Amino acid sequence: MTFCNQVSSTKFLRNQVKLNWLPRLTHIVFDDWIDFQDPLVLGYVPLLESVSLTNVALGYNKMVKLSRFLGSSSPRVLKLGFRSEKIWVQPECPTQDLASVFRQLRFVNLVKLPEGYDLTWTMFILEAAPLLKELYMTVWDDLCSMEMDEEKRKKESYSENKGVEWSAAAADFQHHSLVTLVIFGFESRLEWECGDCQDKKPTRFAWTKRQKISLKKRITAGVESFAIIHSNKTIRAGHQAKKLYPECSHFDAKSG
Repeated sequence: MTFCNQVSSTKFLRNQVKLNWLPRLTHIVFDDWIDFQDPLVLGYVPLLESVSLTNVALGYNKMVKLSRFLGSSSPRVLKLGFRSEKIWVQPECPTQDLASVFRQLRFVNLVKLPEGYDLTWTMFILEAAPLLKELYMTVWDDLCSMEMDEEKRKKESYSENKGVEWSAAAADFQHHSLVTLVIFGFESRLEWECGDCQDKKPTRFAWTKRQKISLKKRITAGVESFAIIHSNKTIRAGHQAKKLYPECSHFDAKSG
């Protein structure tokens, strides 16, 4: 675990971490915990505005309820990392506890979601965060960092079903604050690569103008929206910065 803007840096794996009284804490990064049952307990953290949580969930791990995990905090920035493995966040129906945690949320970044799985579960974040303005998602099976050996995956209980089902979103739900939605890796033909990739793969994005218009019609079907939809094979500089934001963990700095 790392406290951004602080001198000390400590990493916890098995022990429960209790932050009982940290009135000046503004940023927290919590990576690689093993015990999924209440690994982090937040006490008095009135200035906490940015939370980054990253982990690999195995098949036997229980899913995490953010309303319980984040406790009494109300961050403005939330980053959730999945390392291209099982979704470890439990979607929740609207409750007072969840509304309290998300009431000030303005920016959400979902990093390395596994490819090929329904993203509908992310709607619970929108439902519980009425002031959310920006939602970024990166859908990417990062083969360089994933465990690819089938025997090891089986022995170490990696989950082959990485998705999560969620169908509780109201059909007539509308969000009146969201300004930006960016999905990196939306097009499955777009080949991502990281700094460690040995074999550089060509980027393919063969959509025609007609296909892009058709996509926009499908996305906005039944919705009155003046949204501008971009389908780009390259990442804009501003979006690249947001793709990594908030970048203050040792893991992010290491993996680039």
